[in-house]
This record gives sequence, structure tokens and C-alpha cells, in this order.
Amino acid sequence: MNWDDVRMFLAVARSGQILAASRRLGINHATLGRRVTALEEDLRTRLLVRRTNGCELTAEGEIFFRAAERMETEMLAAQASTGRIDTAIAGTVRIGAPDGFGVSFLASRLGRLTRRHPELKLQLVPVPRSFSLSQREADIAITIERPEQGRLVSSKLTDYTLGLYASNAYLDQAGMPHNVEDLKGHPRIGYVEDLIFSPSLNFTGEVMRDWDAGFEISSAIGQTEAVRSGAGIGILHDYVARQYPELIRVLPEIVIRRSYWTTYHETTRDLMRLRTVVAFLRELVDKERSIFV
Repeated sequence: MNWDDVRMFLAVARSGQILAASRRLGINHATLGRRVTALEEDLRTRLLVRRTNGCELTAEGEIFFRAAERMETEMLAAQASTGRIDTAIAGTVRIGAPDGFGVSFLASRLGRLTRRHPELKLQLVPVPRSFSLSQREADIAITIERPEQGRLVSSKLTDYTLGLYASNAYLDQAGMPHNVEDLKGHPRIGYVEDLIFSPSLNFTGEVMRDWDAGFEISSAIGQTEAVRSGAGIGILHDYVARQYPELIRVLPEIVIRRSYWTTYHETTRDLMRLRTVVAFLRELVDKERSIFV
């Protein structure tokens, strides 16, 4: 059995698509398909059901997937214990991040790292509602809570604050609220409640008991744009809202505090490219920590 074929099978199983996996691996999708077929022939069993819209593991594929993950863990551990770790700052590192942090902070700054290391490829993806580092949906995740389960390595990246904002044009028309009770007379913007995937995103309960948003958006950046347009009052990340002079802080005594954490799987801790990216994330935040708190 060829280990490279197993590694490629893992990429397909985790992404659910040969095309997406081929892009991540940096190889032609037809080549990847042939390598998975070769693995199936070696094992004399069908691992994947291939459809036009993606791939699905067969029952045998599910069993082999779990075995392949154990093989992957042992391979990485063996490389580390014998000193044959990945020391090249090259290859692909996928970073999963909330849209506020990813779009408003990281996207404009990560290019500095690729300029330092031209052979390093970075992928920045949004953290979805359900996210699994153990299945390598990302190499590094920026989370708003420290994961409590799994073989994960986590460290706090930074604290940050949120507050109430409205646009200058909106306040000129509707007037400035002077207390929480006044907020009931203003249209409010918030998250789509049934899509809140973490209790930490339930900011509104720290402001008033029944926020009852008339405009719900499942994106921090989307909420910022809605507030900028004059649609109402919203709870925004301070480090995002401060970028827009037309946004005015409402009831500044109300401050909501949260934290960002960097998390990755412990079996990848010896990968130089991953350690380089984690160190760079900390470097970025340390230099601009004042914008977060």
C-alpha cells in the first residue's frame, strides 16, 4: 500500500470532493482520482461513491478512513521522534477564522508572510457552524472559545471588545438613545438566532433581555455593513467598527469582552510551516493589540 495514496484518500474524504482536495494538495484532479482508484484496487474494496456533486464514503470507506487517520497520526509521530520533521517553510496551511477577524484583520496582512516565504501557500476560510480540526478541515483554527475536547493545542491570541454602534446618518434622523430602555424604540440588527453556533456569539443577552432584532444577519461583516447603511443599531466588533468614521459608538458604557484562540491538532505541532504561521499570527496581533481592547 502506497502511503501517498492513503494521504490523498484522506484529503478527498475530508473535503468530500476530488476537485477541492486536488486544489488543496496542488495536483491535477484526474491524477488524484487515479491515485484513489489505485488504493481501492490495492485494498480490493470500494472506498468512495463518486457523484457529480461530490464523494461519499462507503461503509468500507468509513472503516478505512478511521484506520487511515491512525496511520497519519503514527506517521507524524514517527517523523517527529526520529528528527525527520517537516523543516521546510513551504506547502499549504489553511487557516479557518471567523469572518470579522478573517476578513477585517487577517486578509490584508497575511500577504506579508507569503512575501517572506514564497514557497508557503496560505488559505483563509470562514469557520463554519460545525467545524472539525480532527478531520483537518483546517490546519489552524481561530476560535472564540477554547476547545475542551480532542487532541488539540490551543493558546489565547487576544482579548477583544464589542459595543453598540449606529451610523451618523441614522442618529441624525432617529436620535441618540441614552439608555438601554431607549433601544426598544430603535430597529436592532443581530445574528440569525438558530444559526448561532457558539454561546459566545449571543452578545445581545448582555445588553438587554429581549433584543428581538428586526434584521438578522449570520455574518459579523454583514452586520457592520447593515449598520453603516443606516438600517439600525447593532453590536459590532470595536476593531472593525473603528475603521469607519461614519459609525458612532452608542451607550459607550456597555462593553462586551471576548477572546480569540489559535488551535491546531497536536499531531501537526512539529510542522515548521504550521509553527511559522502560528508565530506570525501572534506577531501580527502583538503589534496591533491596542485595536482589539
